[in-house]
Amino acid sequence: MTSPSTAILAIVGASEALSQDSGRFSSVGLMAESAAAALQQTTLRKNDIDGLFSASAYYYMPTLTLGEYMGISPRLTDSSTIGGSSFVAHLGHAAAAIAAGACDVGLIAYGSTQKSDGSRFVKSMTEPLSYEFPHGAMWPLAGYAMMAQRHFHEFGTTSEQLAEVAVAAREWACLNPGSPRRVPLTIEEVVSSPLVCEPLHRYDCCLVSDGGGALVVTSPDRAADVCDDPIYVHAVAETHIARNITYYDDLTTTPAAITGPQVLRQTGLTLADIDVFELYDSFTIAVILTLEGLGFCGRGEGGAYVSDGRLRPGKGLPVNTNGGGLSNRHPGMLGIFLLIEAVQQLRGQSGDRQVADASTALVHGLGGVHMSGATAILSNERNLG
Repeated sequence: MTSPSTAILAIVGASEALSQDSGRFSSVGLMAESAAAALQQTTLRKNDIDGLFSASAYYYMPTLTLGEYMGISPRLTDSSTIGGSSFVAHLGHAAAAIAAGACDVGLIAYGSTQKSDGSRFVKSMTEPLSYEFPHGAMWPLAGYAMMAQRHFHEFGTTSEQLAEVAVAAREWACLNPGSPRRVPLTIEEVVSSPLVCEPLHRYDCCLVSDGGGALVVTSPDRAADVCDDPIYVHAVAETHIARNITYYDDLTTTPAAITGPQVLRQTGLTLADIDVFELYDSFTIAVILTLEGLGFCGRGEGGAYVSDGRLRPGKGLPVNTNGGGLSNRHPGMLGIFLLIEAVQQLRGQSGDRQVADASTALVHGLGGVHMSGATAILSNERNLG
């Protein structure tokens, strides 16, 4: 660490809701249920919320839908959507809004009934990818397969190296009593599972889940008055580089290479100062590309970097400590669930999967096929350094 870092936002409530019975909840119902649970972690009440933040593939105006459902008419509303990274980006938006006096207490929420709906394709998607859909590609699967294939070709990455990411995620999931995937997985099982879109196998792909999540946020000054264990946000960075993969200059370079260094510079931290990493893992190749972008290893070295098992519990680099999207849950957009797991880790509430003495976390969300990216650094300390 080279300089002190002061928090820009505080997370005072964080909770998720799971639909155990197919069709039991609506997407907005899951948002509301998780929001109610997050509020219970604070002395705040629903009427204290005056800022709403959400993104959705279900609702054209998700904050209006959520506000109507919960009976909230906010002073500030933000439904900006950049894919699964939206909720990490919303932390920065909320920090700016609260600092400017536009709102005092923000609710960031998401819900999805993707599994109950029985399809990877969200019914309300109204913007077909003009240059990809006419060729029959299944998105985002085909896009990540193209990235993996390019990585294989250019750098010699192997299916076994991708499989290591899935195996590590499963080992973390085995420590998580809330995970639906608690049977150990081997490299051999991953590479022998059916090819879904070459070179990606079944276990290279995330789960399809229902679920909702919510964060209650406020100013760092107010946090200790409304919550016993606030988690502080020290930096947030966001960007996007394309809408269609057709416009990518390089299929092996991602937004993480932009947003990761930005948050490290803002805080004065290095990767070695971070205790926990929650990285969007829709597909195994996504994790390898993100590790490269963040600077854990050089471009093209991600496969070799993970091949020694370092992502597994107790092996040195705690990544996706609840099992991630590969073995815990992936309700369409994963970003908010990465944040909730980071909060639980920093509060010391993660049971058998708890990372000892965790005080800092880096969360990286992505949107689409690494089209957008947002990175945040969190801590259980208001001032670092």
